[in-house]
Amino acid sequence: MTATLTPPAAGTAAPVRTGAVPRRRTRLLALPEVRWAAAATVLFLLALPLQLAGAPAWIWGPLYALSYVTGGWEPGWEGLKALKGRTLDVDLLMVVAALGAASIGQVMDGALLIVIFATSGALEALATARTADSVRGLLDLAPATATRIAGDGSEQTVPVAELAVGDTVLVRPGESVGADGLVLDGASEVDQASITGEPLPAAKEPGDEVFAGTLNGTGALRVRVERDASDSVIARIVRMVEEASETKAPTQLFIEKVEQRYSLGMVAATLAVFGVPLAFGEAFSEALLRAMTFMIVASPCAVVLATMPPLLSAIANAGRHGVLVKSAVAMERLGQIDAVALDKTGTLTEGTPRVVDVRPLRERSLDEAELLTLAAAAEHPSEHPLARAVVDAARERDLDLPAAEGFTSSPGIGVRAVVGGRTVEVGAPARLHAEAESKGVGEVEAECAADADADAGGDADGVVAALARELEESGRTAVLVVVDGTPAGVLGIADRLRPDAAATVAALTVLTGTAPILLTGDNPRAAAHLAAEAGIEDVRAGLLPQDKVGAVRELEGAGYRVMVVGDGVNDAPALAAAHVGVAMGRAGSDLALETADAVIVRDELAAVPATVALSRRARELVVQNLAIAGVFIAGLVVWDLAWTLPLPLGVAGHEGSTVLVGLNGLRLLRDAAWKRAAAEGTG
Repeated sequence: MTATLTPPAAGTAAPVRTGAVPRRRTRLLALPEVRWAAAATVLFLLALPLQLAGAPAWIWGPLYALSYVTGGWEPGWEGLKALKGRTLDVDLLMVVAALGAASIGQVMDGALLIVIFATSGALEALATARTADSVRGLLDLAPATATRIAGDGSEQTVPVAELAVGDTVLVRPGESVGADGLVLDGASEVDQASITGEPLPAAKEPGDEVFAGTLNGTGALRVRVERDASDSVIARIVRMVEEASETKAPTQLFIEKVEQRYSLGMVAATLAVFGVPLAFGEAFSEALLRAMTFMIVASPCAVVLATMPPLLSAIANAGRHGVLVKSAVAMERLGQIDAVALDKTGTLTEGTPRVVDVRPLRERSLDEAELLTLAAAAEHPSEHPLARAVVDAARERDLDLPAAEGFTSSPGIGVRAVVGGRTVEVGAPARLHAEAESKGVGEVEAECAADADADAGGDADGVVAALARELEESGRTAVLVVVDGTPAGVLGIADRLRPDAAATVAALTVLTGTAPILLTGDNPRAAAHLAAEAGIEDVRAGLLPQDKVGAVRELEGAGYRVMVVGDGVNDAPALAAAHVGVAMGRAGSDLALETADAVIVRDELAAVPATVALSRRARELVVQNLAIAGVFIAGLVVWDLAWTLPLPLGVAGHEGSTVLVGLNGLRLLRDAAWKRAAAEGTG
């Protein structure tokens, strides 16, 4: 069965919620495939204990019959439609094999086969529906309306879809940007993590680009629309995910790769086994019994179980250890990868900015604790991510924060407050310095505690510039702290590397034979510094979502099977385009979680190579099981054709091979299998 993303039904609407991707969850029982599979499973589970307990056939027989109908009518109908198009698929073959088993008394075997196929189809339908839900919900990142400024300066609230290229829109503090465009007037900081993945808001001034669906900070912006709503970055992300999901052919399991030949061959062979002896005078009942025995022993039940138990056992084992692999196909793909592309923010890093450097200036006689206390007290009323990082750092050191008075925030510059009778300013070094230079001499003197402090501040300018440059060159964001008009110190803020990042990079290099690459929307300097810490040499920074997709396709064009690991909306197209996509679960966006083939629920990066190693072990067991199943099928078929295979012995051999391959696959349920995979995943 195949499935693709479908567009939303006409006339449907959902509440708009800015700042995050709304959940438009398809209810489980809303899918007909799920309802039919559930009914077939319940009926089978009701019939089986009754049969095993020796109840009369008239009690459990109808339950099995209903299980056949509820679980088999849809694949049977699809198989008949395919047959009309001159294609014989394995779904129809499975229904025929199940009916053949029932016709010679093996009712339970046929029902089990029906339940397996119905459940598989239901899981595929559910995964497809959930992905489509999330893709459509992504469009709600952009607001439904925008404030358009008319030629006479009046303001009009219009639907975003009515905005045209060249229109000017007003984006107030806290609002989402309604369209891709250029800033004409105003200054603010815009949270555009949904597009670029950068952990910190980006300062925006006239001439800077903004994107639809990003969240404005504390300043007002006038923006000239540069793209139609249908061509915005968010809309392009939706299209890329849909296209990749529709065109990415799933890796077929062994039985699917040979289903056409196997189906035609089995049908032809069954007819021959029945017709040839009949033509040479064999009794009808004997010919029919031989043909039904052949259909039973040649049916691919053991082959189906040869592939599924190892993969499903690996899925269950990974799930117990915090990794959700969404399908057997995804588990199989994980073991095939030979190249890895990693996102930075939230994947290799923790995704939260933290204070990693506190550098007081010796001229001000402040120690680290005093500098951090003043900065945190001034930042405490602010909701800016950098402010939260400073406050969190002070709390981690158990510092007492005095109350701040007269708090003011200047978008793109910083904050100012009076703490313990001292005027404290915290913000970007270059902008605070530029603001100070723009003031009159009297105003500067009024802010300074004394002329001596002003002189010290002038002497400190070079030291501040050197400190800021040093921090920024090492991948930090420099934050200047000014006390009473004089620089007092510099804080370095960065998104910290995960503790297991370097080990994970090394393990993936060993497993794939190729060093991972870093794909990020962050600035090249910060990306290069972090990549060096993690042991990554190939760094591609400043990428938009389409650029990440281009990098993945470039690797695939070179013959690699690429695994992408990411967490954001901006990673979703690359996750969909890759051979296999893995999302970090704790901070992952809805779209990334739904698009990915696997989710690291516990946010443990080291689980990625462990899951790859477990997948490779599962694929080894699949090969073993296929060999076992093939030997049993070939032996029983030869016996039935060359001699006379008693039906009970044929069923016993068929069921025995099925049980054997099933038990072999279940070995991956043991905790020892995960421990072994984790050991391989750490090199």
